[in-house]
Amino acid sequence: MAPFNAVGPRMSGSLSIADALQGLPGWEGASVEELEGGLSNSSYLLQKDDNKAVLKMDKSPRDVPLNTREQEARVQRAAHAAGLAGEVLFASEQLILTEYVEASVWTSDDLLQKENLANLAQTLKRVHALPLTGRTFNALEAARIYVRELHNRESDPIMARQCLETIRRFRAPPNVCCCHNDLVVANIVGSSEIRFLDWEYACDNDPFFDLATVVAHHRLEPALADYFLDAYFDGAGARWRSQLERQQELYDALAWLWEASRS
Repeated sequence: MAPFNAVGPRMSGSLSIADALQGLPGWEGASVEELEGGLSNSSYLLQKDDNKAVLKMDKSPRDVPLNTREQEARVQRAAHAAGLAGEVLFASEQLILTEYVEASVWTSDDLLQKENLANLAQTLKRVHALPLTGRTFNALEAARIYVRELHNRESDPIMARQCLETIRRFRAPPNVCCCHNDLVVANIVGSSEIRFLDWEYACDNDPFFDLATVVAHHRLEPALADYFLDAYFDGAGARWRSQLERQQELYDALAWLWEASRS
C-alpha cells in the first residue's frame, strides 16, 4: 500500500478523495492509504484515531452484472447482521464505506486444509440462508457484456464463442438463494469465524454457483471437492456432484470471458 495524499489527484468524474472525505461525517481529516483497487473503482484505507474503514470510489455509477453500491450495501448489511461481513458505514451512488475487518485473508493453501473447507462450507450455508436480495443473477447477460468488451483485445474468438454457447445452454435455476457470487480466497477472511469481503456481485442465484466458484477457481483436487461438498450437505455430497460439475462448467466459461475482456 502506498501512502496517498488526501488532497491528491481527482478521479475521472468530479469527485476526489478529499471531496469524499468531506461528505463522510466523522472521517474529515482521516489519513488515507491507496489500496490495490478493481478495474472500475479506487480503494482507500481510512484511519482516524483508532477507527479504520475501507472506502471504494467508482469512476461512474455501477450497472449489471455488478450491484449498484446501494444494492451492495443492502446485501452486506444483512450479511453483517448475520455475522458474515463487515459493517456498511456509508453508501451512495458511487461510494461505499465499510468497516475494515481485522483478520487474515485466505490463500489457496488454506483450501488444502479439510478443517478450513468444513468451516467454509458451514459458513456458506449461512450466506445462503440470508433473505433474498430481489435481484437474480443473469449469467447470459453478464457473458454478453464481457463479449462486447472483447472488441479490440487480443482474445481467442473461437473460445469466446464456445464459452458463450456453453452459457446459453443454462436456464435460470428453479430454486435460488442469496449468493456471494465471487468466492475467491481474496474475499475470505478469518479462521474460526469466517467473514466475506466484496459483496458487489451478490444477488439471488443457484447456491451451487458459490460452491463451484470455490472448487473451479482454485482448482481443488477431486478428493477435496468431494469433502467440501460433503461438508455442505452433511455427508450427502455425492448425491449433488453432477450439479456441482454443471455449475463448474458455467463458472469456467464466465471466468474465461471475464478474464479475456480485461486482458
